This record gives sequence, structure tokens and C-alpha cells, in this order.
Amino acid sequence: MRVVVQRVSEASVEVDGRIVSSIGPGILVLAAFRSGDTDADLDWTARKCLELRIFEDEAGKMNRSVLDTEGSVLVVSQFTLYGDCRRGRRPDFLESAPAARAAELYRNFVDLLGGLYPRIAEGVFGAAMKVRLVNDGPVTLIVERGGSDPGERPR
Repeated sequence: MRVVVQRVSEASVEVDGRIVSSIGPGILVLAAFRSGDTDADLDWTARKCLELRIFEDEAGKMNRSVLDTEGSVLVVSQFTLYGDCRRGRRPDFLESAPAARAAELYRNFVDLLGGLYPRIAEGVFGAAMKVRLVNDGPVTLIVERGGSDPGERPR
């Protein structure tokens, strides 16, 4: 599983000319899934996103999480995070989970987040979305879990 976490002052998702979700200060989580992702991967990533200390404290240090700030979380499916651009000009998406499996993993991920924290909003899985955000900082991080990285360890 791979996510991009962006600290935002606001973000929204539009589908077919209609805003379907919007948040104020918090994080935007762009999430991609592989077929082999497990419930443990989803849980680890959900907790990591919520607990990342990327918001400033009174001293100006990034010492607070979205939980600490009581910010919001907007989750958007983004299979293109697994686009492999190493060869040719057209990315391949062989690592991405097939749509049905990705939909299941996405739903489980959003449900896990919602079980841990109440301020969760989401895009529309599989839809052509327009995602608008104001990146605060800018702060953008890539969080990855699963696969064959021997250095993985939850903190």
C-alpha cells in the first residue's frame, strides 16, 4: 500500500461538477493499493497517517498529528501512485490492484480510519475526480507499507 499525505488548509473533491467532499485544515490522503495488501497493511497505514506529527506546535516544530489538532482527513483513491514510468513514455500499472480488489481495500481502509477517528471524508472510488487542495507548508510525505521492503517497521 502506498499513500501520499499532504498537510492542507483545505481540500475538496468534485465529481460531475458537484462537490462531494470537502475539509478544512487537516490531511489529504491519496491512497493506492496492490493485490497483496493485507488488513495489517491497511491498519498500519491508517494509524501512521493519523499519527504523523506534521503539524506545528507552539514552538513551531512539527510535533502534532491530525489527531492532536482535531483536523480532518480526506481520503482519495489514486491508483496512479503505482504507475511505473521507468520504461517508455506510458506508465504501466501492473503493481496496482485490479479495480474490484482495490475497491474492497479502499473501503476497508476508509472504514478503518473512520473507526479510529471521526473526521473522515472521502472521494468517490473509481470516479473521475477533480481534487482541489491548498497544501500547507508545503508538507507532502510518501508512506508505504507492504511489498518486499525489509526495512519496514511500524513506529
